[in-house]
Amino acid sequence: MQIFNKFSDIKSYLQGRRTAIALGTFDGVHVGHQSIIRQAMELAEKHGLVGVVFTFLNHPLSVVAPDRVPFQIGDNISKAAYMEKLGVDILLNVPFSEKLSRQSPEEFLDNLCRSCNPEYLVTGPNFTFGKKGKGNSRMLSRVASEYGFVAEVGKAVQIDGRMVSSTQIRALIEEGDLVKTNEYLGKPFSFGGRVVHGDHRGRTIGFPTANLAIPDKRAMLPNGAYGVYVLMNGQKYKGIANIGTNPTFDGCKRRLEVHILDFSGNLYDCPLTVQFVYKLREEKKFSGADALVRQLHLDEEKARSILADVN
Repeated sequence: MQIFNKFSDIKSYLQGRRTAIALGTFDGVHVGHQSIIRQAMELAEKHGLVGVVFTFLNHPLSVVAPDRVPFQIGDNISKAAYMEKLGVDILLNVPFSEKLSRQSPEEFLDNLCRSCNPEYLVTGPNFTFGKKGKGNSRMLSRVASEYGFVAEVGKAVQIDGRMVSSTQIRALIEEGDLVKTNEYLGKPFSFGGRVVHGDHRGRTIGFPTANLAIPDKRAMLPNGAYGVYVLMNGQKYKGIANIGTNPTFDGCKRRLEVHILDFSGNLYDCPLTVQFVYKLREEKKFSGADALVRQLHLDEEKARSILADVN
C-alpha cells in the first residue's frame, strides 16, 4: 500500500489512472467504516480501478474548533496497518489545515477530481465536507455526473439495534468494556506508536518492556494489565501490556508498557501496534519487585492460554 499526504503526490503517482475512493474521517476504522472501504475496494477490483482511501492525518475539529476535539480512537500507525489489511492500494492521509477548512464543497471536489481521477466516490450517510460541512452525501449524488464520477452512499451498520458510531465506541472504551469495543470495531482495539525510553527497570526483573506515551487526546482503556498482540516489522507476537502509572515504584506519567513474549532486542524508536484482546487484572501496587515479578509470571501464563497461536 502506498501512503501519500499531498494531492500533488498522488496525482504524480496515478498518472491519469482512474480510482474508486472511500471518503471519511475513519477514526478507529470501525465496522461501519470497514463496510464503506470494502465497498470502494470491491468497485475498484470489479472495474479495474485503483482503490483509494481519502482521510485526514488530524481530526478536522483540531483546526475548526480545538476545544471540541473528541478523544481519538485510532492513530495513523494502526489506521494505516488496517487499511492495508483491507486491501487498500493508496491511503491519502491529508493534514487538515486552515486553508482546507475554508474550501467550499465545490473547491474540495475540484481538487479531489483533478488529483485522484475518481470513477466512484463512496461515503457514509453522515459524511460532510467543505467549509462548515456544507457538502454531504446528497450533494455528491446530485453533482456526480457533472464531475464525472458515480456517488455511492454506504448503509449504516447496526449492532444491537443501534448504529455503530465513533461516539458510541469512545464511551465503551472509557467504561472498559473491551468485549463490546472489539465487537463494534470489528477487530481488537489498537494503539500504535513509536517506542520511547522508559526507566529500564523491566529488564532488571526479567520483563523488559517497550514503552509508548499516551497522548492527552487519545481514547484509552482503564488502567490494568491486558493480554495483547503486538504487530512489529511485519511480525505478530503475543504480549502482556500494562496501562498505568507503575505504582509499585515511585510512579510515572500514565503510559503503556508492553512485554513482548519470546522476543529480545532493542526497540527504541521502533513503530509498533498493540492490539488489546483481554483484560487480565486491575492495576495494583505491589509490596516490592519480587511480588510484582510473581504476578507478571501469572499474567504471562494466563495471556499465553488466552491468546491463540500466532501464525
